[in-house]
Amino acid sequence: MRTVFCLCLTVSLVLCDFVFPVLAGHDKTVRDFGAMGDGKVDDTVTIQKAVDSGIGGIYFSKGVYRINKPIVVDLDKVGFTSFNSDGTCQLVMAGPGPAIRFIGTHTNGTADPGSFKSNVWERQRTPMVEGMEIVGDHPEAVGIEANGTMQITVTRCVIRKCLHGIHLVNRNRNVLVANCHIYQNHGVGIFYDEVNLHQSNIVGSHISYCDGGGIVSHGGNVRNIQIGTCDIESNMSSNTNPTANILIDCSTSPWGTAEVEISGCTIQHNSKSPDSANIRIIGRGKANAKGAQYQWGHVTITGNVLSDVMVNLHLVGCRDVTFTGNTLCGGFKHNLLIEDCTHLVFGANVLDRNPPYGNVSINATVFRNCSDCTITGLHVSGVHTAEAGVVIEDCTRFNFTGCTILDCENVGLLIRNVTNSRISDCLVRDDRQTDRRATSIKVIGGSGNQIVSNLVADHVK
Repeated sequence: MRTVFCLCLTVSLVLCDFVFPVLAGHDKTVRDFGAMGDGKVDDTVTIQKAVDSGIGGIYFSKGVYRINKPIVVDLDKVGFTSFNSDGTCQLVMAGPGPAIRFIGTHTNGTADPGSFKSNVWERQRTPMVEGMEIVGDHPEAVGIEANGTMQITVTRCVIRKCLHGIHLVNRNRNVLVANCHIYQNHGVGIFYDEVNLHQSNIVGSHISYCDGGGIVSHGGNVRNIQIGTCDIESNMSSNTNPTANILIDCSTSPWGTAEVEISGCTIQHNSKSPDSANIRIIGRGKANAKGAQYQWGHVTITGNVLSDVMVNLHLVGCRDVTFTGNTLCGGFKHNLLIEDCTHLVFGANVLDRNPPYGNVSINATVFRNCSDCTITGLHVSGVHTAEAGVVIEDCTRFNFTGCTILDCENVGLLIRNVTNSRISDCLVRDDRQTDRRATSIKVIGGSGNQIVSNLVADHVK
């Protein structure tokens, strides 16, 4: 019986090695094409040879692979291609450009299956990079660039010391970045660079210490960005243009960026930058050929923790934004700075001054030149040195109800030049044991407003 069992086990193991050679032992690695992986020899030509061979799965065993030119993956030419390791390889880009450049031909299609040409499914779909570290050793080195791809997937990778970590250019569809560490790059962590890109997911990743911003979308035509359960920190330096841990800038494009969801993230840090923000969205786009200039939005921001920057949330020229269930502190100037926006819904959020986090932040909240907004359930506490805890200025058709504003210096709620709006059912008090208590609600100018059923510590002025 034991002999039969051993014979069956032996046959099974032989069959496994025969049927699944790549999975079992990575039948070929880049070393089989001449790569040294010693960190000294230039392995560009040998790795490119492996790609051009059409083997498909490009596997890197433990080692440091130094290259001086981009490894170009012409997907229609070489077919399905993935770069794989188990976390033990380092790819050092010692020249300008991307370490890995994927080029596809899905340049006119959408994500609709009917728009696909057959060669995309048959040769190009789902290029992957998995389990690798990419390190820049040149000022213009980039980690990964995608152009014309469908379903590019980057997972379990480290990308650091590059210009940009992941650079998305021209046109792509269905991008997935998961479980990655994109760290200490001197440009942008994940860069939507004037790209036409619909459907992208960034999940479970650590994106930190990138001087030009963590996740940045500039111009282009971008729809459906999902950012979830990430840690996004300190992605701005004091000597760059205004940026943010997450920056969406629609100002250079008539198509803009819309349909964005940011949830379950910690987004924080960089007090050194005078224009730093955790989330900054510039929604007003460039006029189109017919002269129409739109305010882009359709954004949901929920369940995040934001702290330790000049402005925690900065919206300019946006439309259709929902902001609810977030915790904010350490806005060195503002927790919320909302300007020139319309059709906003802000639900229950905590905007507090938590003593263990220090008292150097101002934490002001300002709504300026906004219309058609519903703000309910904000909890604002301990705003220091600002003219008011919450300022509503030059707004119209503004519904501010059921909010709590406590222990703020100067004024709790300041309403300036507001029209046709309702302020109701709020608790606005300063009960600190000080010689000078703040005014609860102060109204300057405006008309057509209803200010009713508020519980205050003094008379409305």
